[in-house]
Amino acid sequence: MGSRTLTGPQLFLLGGSFLITLGSFAVLPYMSVLLHDRFGLGLGVVGVVLAVASLVQFSGGVVGAALAARIGLRATMLVALAVRTAGFAAFVPGLTRPVVAVAALFLVSCGAALYLPANKAYLVAGCGHERRPGLLAASGSAFNAGIALGPPAAAPFVLTSPAGLFTGVAVLFALVGAGHVLLPSVADEGGGGPGALKVADEVRAVEEDGVAAGAVAGSRLPPFAFTVLAVYVFMFFQHYLALYAVPRTSTAFYGAVLMGYAILLVVAQPLLARRLAALPYATALRLGFGAMAAGTAVLALGGRAGIAVGAVLLCLGEIVLFLKNDLEALARSAAPSATVFGRQRLAAGLGAFAAAVVGGQLYGVAERAAVVPVFWLVVSAQAVVLPALLVVWAGGAARRRAGDGPVAAHRPR
Repeated sequence: MGSRTLTGPQLFLLGGSFLITLGSFAVLPYMSVLLHDRFGLGLGVVGVVLAVASLVQFSGGVVGAALAARIGLRATMLVALAVRTAGFAAFVPGLTRPVVAVAALFLVSCGAALYLPANKAYLVAGCGHERRPGLLAASGSAFNAGIALGPPAAAPFVLTSPAGLFTGVAVLFALVGAGHVLLPSVADEGGGGPGALKVADEVRAVEEDGVAAGAVAGSRLPPFAFTVLAVYVFMFFQHYLALYAVPRTSTAFYGAVLMGYAILLVVAQPLLARRLAALPYATALRLGFGAMAAGTAVLALGGRAGIAVGAVLLCLGEIVLFLKNDLEALARSAAPSATVFGRQRLAAGLGAFAAAVVGGQLYGVAERAAVVPVFWLVVSAQAVVLPALLVVWAGGAARRRAGDGPVAAHRPR
């Protein structure tokens, strides 16, 4: 997508998305170190704090969507940025008071929950369905570029001068928030597009004549549920690659893999956006989960080649599934766009939380049994089995609806 196709507000939002994640990821990846090493909190407590903060950040998107429906998209983004600015500023006194630091972390998480649904809805407001893939892909690239550059940019300062780092990030958020004041107000439109009409027509046909229910199962697959599964599988990679890769290679190699992953994500997602939008949903699901299954299986080989190739395959799976699920959810719903994105954030939160709970247990068992590569094979199997089970469930639900349709039509009123 060339810059000539973007409006001024859209360009600002994309630039702001980069700066917001740059500032956030200059701090958040180091929270476990600060909470444990600086404040002396036990690892168990640290894990609980970070898990709850992550759940708030993701699942709170439904609250952000509700706020956007009440006060508007721009106002919601301003509130969110004010909350996040206050949170990062509160980390400064939190350096000597752990309770304040934990409260600051939750403020930052709440601000993130409020901001993203309104940000995405504003970005696609007034755009036809044909422009949404490129815009959402560009937004994802902006966020991921900030995620990639934030940690190395902050590394020299996070332990030596954290007060200066937190102050700088708070000032950055205040400046980005001030820029949002200048954005024009826009109306949040319903997400429904041709995809929503197509699904509704197919479902109506099944309910009326009861034929070929399985044929439309692919159209009835719920994007919310597949977002839960996609994030669930992906977060095993996100959480546990470091534990697996560093002892088998080096920290330098692990850092290079993460940087390469981020670059591939930033470059490839916009290039593939239109092709992904044109794919049938069921085909995209097979490609995306297939890439994740293959990637986690290759990780089990270990070594530099296995880890690098596995990361590339997982990156392709993320590109396909994360973008396609959002597009499909948006196309199927007549709800305001912020509501759709809020629900998708909730789905991501549920997947991330489940992966944190299940993954720790699985990795611990594999480590104690000295068969850590088997952990990745188990993840790979889940990437195949869980989507297949959901497809079976969706097909069964369609057949049950088809079977009840003619009977319901003749029931006395």
